[in-house]
Amino acid sequence: MSMYDKSIGKEARASLEFAEGQREAEWKYPSFALELFHGRFDTKLIHPFPKQSPEDKQKGDAYLAKLEKFLKENLDPNQVDRDSVIPDKVLKGLADLKAFAMKIPEAYGGLGLSQVNYNRAIHLISSYCASTAVVLSAHQSIGVPEPLKQFGTDQQKKKYFPKFVDGMISAFALTESEAGSDPRNMSTTAIPSEDGKYYILNGEKLWCTNGLIADVIAVMAVTPPKIIKGKEQKQITAFIVETDSPGFEIVHRCHFMGLHGIQNGLIRFKNLKVPKENIILGEGQGLKLALMTLNTGRLTLPAASVGIGKWCLYVCREWSCERVQWGLPVGQHESIALKLADIAAYTFAMEAMTWMTSFMADDKHKDIRLEAAIAKYFCTYHSYRIANETLQIRAGSGYETSESLKKRGMKSWAVERTLRDVRINQIIEGTSEIMHLFIAREALDPHLNRTKALMTSKTSMGEKFKAVLGIIGYYVPWYISLWIPVVSAQTDMHPKLDKHMRYIKRTSKRLARLVIHKMAKHQKKMATKQSVVNRIVDIGTELFAMATACSYADHLIKNEKGKENALDLADLYCLSARKDIESFFRGSCSNHDKQSLSVSKKLMAKSYEWLENDIIKVA
Repeated sequence: MSMYDKSIGKEARASLEFAEGQREAEWKYPSFALELFHGRFDTKLIHPFPKQSPEDKQKGDAYLAKLEKFLKENLDPNQVDRDSVIPDKVLKGLADLKAFAMKIPEAYGGLGLSQVNYNRAIHLISSYCASTAVVLSAHQSIGVPEPLKQFGTDQQKKKYFPKFVDGMISAFALTESEAGSDPRNMSTTAIPSEDGKYYILNGEKLWCTNGLIADVIAVMAVTPPKIIKGKEQKQITAFIVETDSPGFEIVHRCHFMGLHGIQNGLIRFKNLKVPKENIILGEGQGLKLALMTLNTGRLTLPAASVGIGKWCLYVCREWSCERVQWGLPVGQHESIALKLADIAAYTFAMEAMTWMTSFMADDKHKDIRLEAAIAKYFCTYHSYRIANETLQIRAGSGYETSESLKKRGMKSWAVERTLRDVRINQIIEGTSEIMHLFIAREALDPHLNRTKALMTSKTSMGEKFKAVLGIIGYYVPWYISLWIPVVSAQTDMHPKLDKHMRYIKRTSKRLARLVIHKMAKHQKKMATKQSVVNRIVDIGTELFAMATACSYADHLIKNEKGKENALDLADLYCLSARKDIESFFRGSCSNHDKQSLSVSKKLMAKSYEWLENDIIKVA
């Protein structure tokens, strides 16, 4: 018997169970975000805000200075956007700077940058040319270097790491035309050769960033099924595929709304032989590898989002001071002034979350799967919103291209290009919708583990009785603790920040009560109640953002001269977040989801097809 409700359908249930079997089951290290969802506010995990060591900061500063100088002197982002290619001389120059080996250990000739310094580099590049940032990020955040760093054999590292130092480019191939967020639909196969030395790869991969220029690609493919617990289970395995191998074919280069400089496309494998020793981690471990790699790989998106947010803030401030309408700079008109404050506050919150999660990744003793997903979801959502508001503030000049502005003697801020480029971040490496589901599943994990024995028919009555006693023994005192009033957040922060920290602690308990009430109400159907879990996730996300913003502000006030006014930004963000959180709580009890779902069902059944009349329909 499955832990998922039978009403969702056999195929959907099978996909959920397949994904469930590949996730990390153990929580080896503490997670601040996980505790928040369970009513426990452990400030020690986020306060005081982590500090970069002087040596690591000096190393990062020196590299960023060289990187910035090179980009300014050699790369024209508008040319990349216009010509849809990053010039070879730029790629070679980046290789000479070891930009393709930022995460390769120094023992192999790489830069060996910490996650913080690596994200600082992506943050810098993203503020200038998003296409270049994506090429570098796709190569080493999710491409071959990161999986090898985490799971590669010594032989694999010795073979490939020095090549990345020389500028070899990699890619990551998971998605297929029928397999996006549901990997169970994957059809690319890898069948062992008769002599057992190779796997024969056949199939196609879609939207493979860097796939058209990569020398090696981490490819996920279906290997022969295995019988596990008496049941045949699909196996997905990760391979290092060298693109000069016979049978590798570039079928099509994809073109997108933005990021015109990336080399993304449809690639095909036709009887391509992959040596057995090119398996990463182990047979059947491919999806698990992908999920674990993404825990740190996703962190480049928050870093990129902050770089974009800061650039937008700069443009908005400059324009709002110099553009005069109705006798005043536009920034002094309330409608624009409110937008400026919002952009500043949310850029600050994004930065706090980005560096907190980056430090957590370097810590190695914190489980960041929830934090990374929350940071990816939060920062990509708000960076697009900020870019959109920036275009609105710039008005017609924001909608006009940079080159057109330059030709008529205006400041050529590329706002419209930035808006086009940033939109994809809410889709790649897990859409915002998938992030909601992922965060919800991980946040609910302790509850599901405690009740698992009651959800399967394989458990004997004696075992179920024992499980019930254990559940009562845990949940009764825990639930009572969720109603105990919060008197203090036990921090030494400024009173304004301490007030918000008390709110987080109090609201964390309220969130935990909401979670358990909804689980009791929906039980196995909880997996399909996305409107319910979305609000739960959004509350937890805002609480995490508030906590990191307060901790970061406290750090800046106490340690960095001239940044004491970070208090204003943290306070404003927290006030905005509190308003949103209360709205999510109200929506969890009173909403029109039922009516919306009814209309959606009728829409898909063509009941409102008349609403599509009088348009030109072209497929």
